[in-house]
Amino acid sequence: MPILVTALFLLFVALLPIAVPWLQFVFTLALAHGLAALGVALLLRAGLISLGHATFYAIGAYTTAYLSTHLGVTDFFVLLMASVVVAAIFGVAIGAFMVRYRSIFFAMLNLAVSMIVFAILAKFYGLTGGTDGMRVAAPTILGMELERATFGRVLFYSVIGMLVAVLILAGRYLQSPLGQALSAVHTNEVRLEYLGVSVNRVLLCAYTISAALAGLGGAVGGMAIGHVVPELAYWTASGHLVLVAVLGGIGGVVGPLMGSIFIELVHTFATGYASGAWNLIVGVALLLVVFFMPQGLYGLVARLGSKKKAMS
Repeated sequence: MPILVTALFLLFVALLPIAVPWLQFVFTLALAHGLAALGVALLLRAGLISLGHATFYAIGAYTTAYLSTHLGVTDFFVLLMASVVVAAIFGVAIGAFMVRYRSIFFAMLNLAVSMIVFAILAKFYGLTGGTDGMRVAAPTILGMELERATFGRVLFYSVIGMLVAVLILAGRYLQSPLGQALSAVHTNEVRLEYLGVSVNRVLLCAYTISAALAGLGGAVGGMAIGHVVPELAYWTASGHLVLVAVLGGIGGVVGPLMGSIFIELVHTFATGYASGAWNLIVGVALLLVVFFMPQGLYGLVARLGSKKKAMS
């Protein structure tokens, strides 16, 4: 069932922009946010809420911008890999401190770090471009320079291809002892320690992976927009990632991506057809999901699939 849901979702995302071309950009940004929200969802499995994970999204975006602007690195795959590695390194450094804390302390410390990063990005003009941000030129693909529109299409379908690998690896991770231990941390971490499993190591591994996913999402988002700004690390951006993760559901790895696509579609159509009341429409849509789908969109799809299977 999870494989079928994932396959149908990716097929929907890949084919709809063919019929509605302008959705390609919307979906690209939604998938970028979805990758970062997937990282947040990994921590939610351990009962930890990160209100500062936009930090790593911004780190990935700024790594791509800095390498392309100041160091002349233009290769698409090199930029993606560099952004993931740099975000993961920061994830290890920050996570080594964060995993010692739980509950509200974990959430607020992540929030504090994100605001420090936001201030650095906004004030260090010579390094980050300050509040003006930095431009991201369209990267080359295997040495070929593409027009911005052509690159947008290549980027979109490349992201879908990467998602297949990411979702498979994330699923394997969650099925591994390290991934299974996340739920145990949420349930009873003392018992886990009695079994000889280091809770801090389990959480540091999850934190690093989540940071790498956010860094990948930031690189994709920076390339799609062509510009990065300090607001990528602002606390509201982190809150958006948590919202997306909860909205999509953490029962399956594809859940956060479903939540991201859903909220971007609602936001886009609300601003397009009811610009004066788009906040109200988005809020009502989110309330309906929270009240009637407590396990998120993925939980609803899985439940409907189970009922259909039982009836047959």
